[in-house]
Amino acid sequence: MLLIGNGRLLTLAPDNPFQEEGAVAIEGDRIVAVGPTAELQQRYPEAEWLDARGMVIMPGMTNTHMHLYSTFARGMALKDAPPANFLEILQRLWWRLDKALTLEDVYYSALIPLVDCIKSGTTTILDHHASPRAVRGSLEMIARAARETGVRTCLAYEVSDRDGEAIMREGIEENMAAIKKYRGQEGLLTATFGLHASFTLSDATLAACREAAAEVGSGFHIHVAEGIQDVEDALEREGKRVVERLYDHGILGPETIAAHCVHVTEREIAILKETGTLVVHNPESNMGNAVGCAPVGDMLAAGVTVGLGTDGYTSDMFESLKTANVLRKLVSGDPNAGWTEVPAMVFENNRRILARFFPHPLGRLEPGAYADVILVDYHAPTPLTAANWFGHLLFGFNGGLVDTTIIGGKVLMRERRLLHLDEAAIAARAQELAVKVWERF
Repeated sequence: MLLIGNGRLLTLAPDNPFQEEGAVAIEGDRIVAVGPTAELQQRYPEAEWLDARGMVIMPGMTNTHMHLYSTFARGMALKDAPPANFLEILQRLWWRLDKALTLEDVYYSALIPLVDCIKSGTTTILDHHASPRAVRGSLEMIARAARETGVRTCLAYEVSDRDGEAIMREGIEENMAAIKKYRGQEGLLTATFGLHASFTLSDATLAACREAAAEVGSGFHIHVAEGIQDVEDALEREGKRVVERLYDHGILGPETIAAHCVHVTEREIAILKETGTLVVHNPESNMGNAVGCAPVGDMLAAGVTVGLGTDGYTSDMFESLKTANVLRKLVSGDPNAGWTEVPAMVFENNRRILARFFPHPLGRLEPGAYADVILVDYHAPTPLTAANWFGHLLFGFNGGLVDTTIIGGKVLMRERRLLHLDEAAIAARAQELAVKVWERF
């Protein structure tokens, strides 16, 4: 048993989100008690003691749309003219990079951002992977990296028609194998069925994926109306917008994640609500790709569950949270926007989304929840209370202040030091592989 105490407790539980002083008792991979330090020390005298030394004790941050495979794009120069729009970004960068990856590349491109997750306090991710020249075994490489780092991960392979039918079929098989192996387990890993996007999926492929997913009782993880090109393609194919097309093909539902949803109409928002489809907002990526901004306010007002992710742009969810806040203000023209929507996305809706994939609660410090806990070395310069904790988190917290990261009851980082990983050795090997990836690119 592990007892973490002598800190300021940000439980994020709705009835008591903040306590001036407290402790968390952990047994196995779950929290068994939360309360005053002295009380829990008396109740669990034999527990291993971890002194928070006045730091903030809070749940690990979560990321509901991530691309681990994007790692080797860091610092890479394109060999032709800079992309002028979103489709060219895909064609000239991402669809060339993913085809250059080997299975070892997949493994190391996962290790690097998973280490970054630990260092920035992100303890759970829902990944979305592609490596068309190394499909078979790719999700197992990511699973290996997740086990070795200890970061809670949901696997998915993005099926697409863009590389031909044989590779499309391999993608279906890769999803099926991962779902059968990891779905329903109580450990760090689970899986869902990945799809790329409507504009790279034919009617026949959507039907094949729907049939395969039904066999294992899975929903989907898919990009939806991220760029306007996705909308134009759907209209040209069937005279319908993206959400309408996916609805008609049986892709939407309460187990499906629709990432982005930048270009959606009021009617499409109603469909997302009616089907219970889960949406993930990725503000930094949408800004970086210049695709626009999702109508987050409209979706939340309609009752759609909208979570927060990064689309691979960063591993630091504190960074994504800040960006989501200022983007809401900019787009709405309202300086008061973001104060309720952003914490709802990252702390409430991410928790709801993750509940579809993992058997125990995440995102709160409460008995029965997974023991995913971080200590943030933040010493408030003004009063920190149950009423204003989000203002402190928004303007005072960042991933670099995370002192300790615990996932599933295992201490992975203490005093900013990784306890089970050689970060320098991982980075050195990744650099060697990156040179070869860039040459193949």
